[in-house]
Amino acid sequence: MENELWVELVGYAASGLIVVSITQKSILRLRLLGLVGGVTFLVYSLLIEAYPIAAVNLVASGIHLWYLRRLVRRKEEVFRVLHVLPDSRYLHDFLDFYRDDIQGRYQPEFDYVPSPDLVTAFVLRDMVPAGLLIGERREDDTFEVTLDFVIPQYRDFKIGSYVYSRESSLFGERPPASVWATASNKDHAAYLRRMGFSRCPDDGNRYEIHLN
Repeated sequence: MENELWVELVGYAASGLIVVSITQKSILRLRLLGLVGGVTFLVYSLLIEAYPIAAVNLVASGIHLWYLRRLVRRKEEVFRVLHVLPDSRYLHDFLDFYRDDIQGRYQPEFDYVPSPDLVTAFVLRDMVPAGLLIGERREDDTFEVTLDFVIPQYRDFKIGSYVYSRESSLFGERPPASVWATASNKDHAAYLRRMGFSRCPDDGNRYEIHLN
């Protein structure tokens, strides 16, 4: 009886992993969870002696593994910054298209108001406009980030790592003394920490990074 329960739990775990995998927006996470789910289902199929199902999951796991190897061994990507005017039509269309994603989870208080003082730039990843950064250089030679957004397909932190590095061309030849942002929620704060920002002691919601 205990063995039967254990086998059922393996089956439920495999089913859960497969369901979770198809909800992922990141291709990498989809493949990883799909591989783990496929292998777990393979084990379950062998335990209940369902060999046709085992064969299907063996093939599916092999496909996930093949694509994972391609993702890991993919050629070095090229990142570039494309500055656009604050009143760019494409910029407005981009913000409208991703409005629910921006305000629903990451920066709910963000409201775009065009201004000549704003820095508005897309981050191109192999020439795909995969990220958008909006901010303003302040009089104290700091740069405030008001929006740092990456489209779902490219949320593997590579764009942020490029933007907040010395290789970034976002700030031109003279980088600001520091870059800072106000965390809107826990997810945003966790992202800033992962990018190397540190919380300012005098303001718990403000995070800052020095690029020099």
